[in-house]
Amino acid sequence: MPKISVILPIYNAAATLPQTLRSLCRQRFDDFEIIAINDGSEDTTPDILDQQAQKDARIRVIHAQHKGLIEALNLGIKHTRSPYIARCDADDVMHPDRLHLQYHFLQSHLDIAVVSSRIRCFPRPQIATGFRIYEHWLNSLHTSQDIAREIFVESPIVHPSILARKSAIVTVGGYCEWGWAEDYDLWLRLHLAGFKFAKLPQTLHFWRESSNRLTRQDGRYSTQNFLKAKAHYLKKGHFANDPRTIIWGSGQMGRRLSKHLIEQNIEILAFVDIDPKKIGNTRQGAPIIAPETLPTVWQSFQQPLILAAVPARGARQLIRQRLRSFNMVETQDFICVA
Repeated sequence: MPKISVILPIYNAAATLPQTLRSLCRQRFDDFEIIAINDGSEDTTPDILDQQAQKDARIRVIHAQHKGLIEALNLGIKHTRSPYIARCDADDVMHPDRLHLQYHFLQSHLDIAVVSSRIRCFPRPQIATGFRIYEHWLNSLHTSQDIAREIFVESPIVHPSILARKSAIVTVGGYCEWGWAEDYDLWLRLHLAGFKFAKLPQTLHFWRESSNRLTRQDGRYSTQNFLKAKAHYLKKGHFANDPRTIIWGSGQMGRRLSKHLIEQNIEILAFVDIDPKKIGNTRQGAPIIAPETLPTVWQSFQQPLILAAVPARGARQLIRQRLRSFNMVETQDFICVA
């Protein structure tokens, strides 16, 4: 039985697949299998896989009808033989030490269910400013505490960069289709179930940016659907016992988030905003208040969870500082969601 099973879902990836397979087969840690799921490709992907499988016995090819990424991932899980599952996409590149370092990390950190690493997006000329900011944010999150603190802001883990305990993924039901990103959905379910994440400080995964990436083309990865996912799991977790909140931010993000929270039967008690033109008005039937009045309002409502929902660059840290100045504790009294 191999120590690691790498799940590699592939659909029409003939142009990049050979480079990905070379990076996999050159891993310093060699006790692994590659479960290559050909998801009904119509290019030369099947031929590339069959040829490589003849050269390397670690590659197990499964040719399937095209049913999409979630079906391919769950099919891959069914065929794994290892207690550890690694992920890679057919257009990415692994550092030769990635599996070695991640495996030994999980072996020595039994409290961690999923370990990732720093990532680098490529090719660099194609990486827009916004995506570079996301890359920097991703690489700033190392510890379990970092990742748990930020998990409702954005997906804090790059899916194809992980090594995970198979038992954890199976416990929460594998990959599910809810109309939003399958990886973010999995992270939130693992988080609510009490599983912990970590990230190695080395850059061990190279994440290809392309206009053809699923995240660029599939509506499941839209901001709207990410907000739906957040509202859904906030209701299951933080708001399970007290479905009331105060939202810091009455702008576009706060409005959109509040809509999805109301659909989950979460009551919006008030909005907080620094714009004097908004203060004193209402949003979704709730008053818009100034930051300096928040402590009094918060106490009057028996300290409901505050959601910080201002996506402007630098705003999150300023809001954190202000809330901490009120002696509020992050993850207990408030969380950031944008």
